Amino acid sequence: MSRNICITAVDGHTGFAITELLLKNNDFKKEIGSIIGLALHPHSEFAKELAGLGAKIVPHKPGRVKDMTKTLQDSDADTLCLIPPAHENKLDLTTELIEAAKKANVPNVCFISSAGCDLAERNRQPRLREFIDLETLVLSCKGDSMTTTGHSPVVIRAGFYAENLLLYSQQAQAEGVLPLPVGKDHKFAPIALGDISQVVAHVLTGKGKHGFSDKHRGQLIVLTGPMLATGDELAAAASQALGQEMKFEDISDDSSELQYLLEYYSLVREGKTNYISTTAFHDITGAHPQEPNEFFKTYAQEFKIRTGSKRRKANGK
Repeated sequence: MSRNICITAVDGHTGFAITELLLKNNDFKKEIGSIIGLALHPHSEFAKELAGLGAKIVPHKPGRVKDMTKTLQDSDADTLCLIPPAHENKLDLTTELIEAAKKANVPNVCFISSAGCDLAERNRQPRLREFIDLETLVLSCKGDSMTTTGHSPVVIRAGFYAENLLLYSQQAQAEGVLPLPVGKDHKFAPIALGDISQVVAHVLTGKGKHGFSDKHRGQLIVLTGPMLATGDELAAAASQALGQEMKFEDISDDSSELQYLLEYYSLVREGKTNYISTTAFHDITGAHPQEPNEFFKTYAQEFKIRTGSKRRKANGK
C-alpha cells in the first residue's frame, strides 16, 4: 500500500533534502503515493523545486490549526515527517503541527529532534532543550485514547550537521582557517545532511503491520557522524581532502549566528558531545556514514583557498 506523506518545513535545508531524496530515488519513490510539503515560505526556491518534482506545496500558516488539520485530512496523509521549522517561535509552531496531526488522526509520526537535547540545560541551552519538550508532546500522543496519532512513532535525534561548517567557508577560502567556537580539547562528530536524509527516508517508507516497519517503530534513534574530532582534527581532515593546509582557530561565540548553533557549540566546550552513535545508521541503511574528509571533498570548492588569497598572520592581525 502506497504511503501518503506530509513533510513539514520543506522550505528549509532538512525538509528539502528529505523530500528531494524521496522524490528522486526510485527505491523510495515506488513506496509513495503522494507527498505534501508544508512551507512557511511556499514561494521559496526550495518549495518551487520540490513542486517541480511532484510534491504538493501547501502554505503553513501559523495559528491555523483547523486549516492544517483539514489539509492532512483531505490528503489522506497516513505519515507525518515532523521537522521543527527554523523560526524564533519554533516551539509554538511545532506544537500547533502536533495538535493538527492529533485532530487528523495521522498514525505514523517521525519527529526530527536534535542530538544533545537531553544533555542541554534549560538555563544554558534553552533552544536545544525545547526539543525535549517537543519529543514529550509527540510521544505522549501514543497514550492518548482520543487520537490514533503517534500509534507508530519514531524520534530521530540528528547530530550536528556537517553542512553548518559552510558558514565558515569564506574564512577558509581567504585565510586557510576553520574558525569554530568549540574550544581546544573536546570533540564532536558532525554528520552529513545526506546521511540524515537516508535514515529518515528509510523510516518514512518502511512498512509493518502496525504502520512503520517493526525495525524502526518506537525507536529513539541518535545519529552522529562516524568520527569524533577536535577542531584541529577537523582541520586535518579538511587539509587531507583539499590537498592544502587548513588550520583550526578557536573563536568566541558570534551572536550573529543562530542561537541553536551557539548552544550546540557550548555543549562541545562542556564535553557533552564526546560520543558517536552510528549503530542505527548501519542497521537502517546497511551503509557507513560519511567521514569528515569525504564531506570536505564534496564541498571542496567552498573551502579551498582562493588563488592569490593572503593568509592572516599567526598573531591574528
